[in-house]
Parts: sequence; C-alpha cells; structure tokens
Amino acid sequence: MKLRKVTAASAAVLVLALTATACGSDDKDSDSADTGSGSGDKKQISIGIKFDQPGIGQKTPNGYEGFDVDVATYVAKELGYSEDQIQWKEAKSADRETMLQRGDVDFIAASYSINDERDAKVDFAGPYLLAHQDVLIRSDDDSIKTPEDLNSKKLCSVTGSTSAQNVKDKLAPKAQLQEYPTYSACLTGVQSGAIDALTTDDSILAGYASQPNFKGKFKLGGFKMTNENYGIGVKTGSDLTAKINTALEKMVADKAWDKAVADNLGPAGYKNEPAPKIGNIVK
Repeated sequence: MKLRKVTAASAAVLVLALTATACGSDDKDSDSADTGSGSGDKKQISIGIKFDQPGIGQKTPNGYEGFDVDVATYVAKELGYSEDQIQWKEAKSADRETMLQRGDVDFIAASYSINDERDAKVDFAGPYLLAHQDVLIRSDDDSIKTPEDLNSKKLCSVTGSTSAQNVKDKLAPKAQLQEYPTYSACLTGVQSGAIDALTTDDSILAGYASQPNFKGKFKLGGFKMTNENYGIGVKTGSDLTAKINTALEKMVADKAWDKAVADNLGPAGYKNEPAPKIGNIVK
C-alpha cells in the first residue's frame, strides 16, 4: 500500500515535469517565429512594408505586391535571402521608428520619407525614389492646372495627414479641406464628384490610380509641391545600411528598378524622377 502511494506521487511529479517541459518548448518556438528566426535552422529576414497602399505595398489574397515590395525583395535577395525566407510585417507610419528600435524588423521599405526628425531616431539606406506631393483629379477635369486652382476646391487627404494643410498654408489658402479616414475613401469621393482632388505623394496617388478598376478615370496634376526622398529604414548603427545601398545601386544598374516602377506605377501615367543617387537627399 505504501509502495503504491509513492509510485503515484512519483508519477504525478513526472507528469508535471513533462508538462512544464512541453510548455517551455512551445514558448521557445513561438519566440523564434516572432523574431524571424523561423523553424529549424532555416534563416529568415523580417521586412516592414505597408499593407494598404496599392502600387506601393499591399497585402492581397495572392501575397504581397507593390513597388516597395519589389525593392525589398530585390534587396533581400542580394543579402542572401530567397522570397520564401522573407517575413513581411505591416509597418504603419506611426510605428516605423519603434519597430526598428525594438528590432521587430531588419529593415523597413514603406513609402518612408527621409527627414531630420526620423534620421535622428533611425538610419536610412538610399534614397531609392524621389517622390513629390501632388494631387489626383478626375481625368475629365480641366479646371485644375496649377496648385492655385485648388482655391475654393474641395481638397481631400487622410485624417492626421499634413498634406492638405500644406497646400492650404502655402499655395491655395481658400481650398476647402476634407479629411477622410482612408485614401480609398478620398478616391471614391473624387470619382463621385463629392471631392475635387486628393493630395499626398505622387507615387502613392499613382499606385491607387493604377488599379485596374480605376484605369483611365484619374490623372496626376504633376505639380511637384514637395520633395519626398524614400529611404529604407534600419536600426541606428546597423551594418545593413552599406549592404542595402550596394543592393540598390545594383538594382538601378541592371534596370530592375525601372521595371519595378513601370510594373507598379506605370498604368497611371506616372512620370517618375530618375533613380536617385545613394546619399543624394533633394531638399
């Protein structure tokens, strides 16, 4: 009887030990996936992109696509990673610096304009695209030929954006600002006539206008109201900066950069600037 009690107690201890070991194993696997180390010995690279910008970075039922996605995929390949070794993470505008500082991603390519405030928090490779603030209007609208023509027009941008306010402050003080929750909502407003123009970076506008369901319905103003130097963000002090710059230079040299622009932004008639030289920040 005494022997049976001891055996039962030992069994209970053994079960608890096995359970604890199993739980510990699960936690370790989960941590590995979160940090991008992947399963087994297979290496991965974690890259931040936009999930909701057609033509730039978009998550679709068939995967991820857009100009930034093509650039990031090319860079990853030059760093030694195949497409199936890339772990894509959504990099919302407000989260980008924090994601890099925490090490959530290895680098970010997400319509990420280089400026002094951001450069103080993270490092940048590039730039790899020179974009400009512009407006998107209906194809049949000939009333907006200059930024000043936006006076008394309904000008839309997303809530929290400074793009529309920049136009009102500097170019068209009588513009009627409209804030919508998303660029898609603004675009629907332009299409219906409830809004006269949508403003943000021309590359983003071209991405939306390049969607098959909008083909031929919109045009860019071509105003070039600001310079937006898109860079690839990395953690301060990262040795990836020089390697990414080398990859970007190769992408331009072998014309893969031109193809990425044409494939993703060309359908909107986007007149892109030539590929910028590494380190050349246009003010």
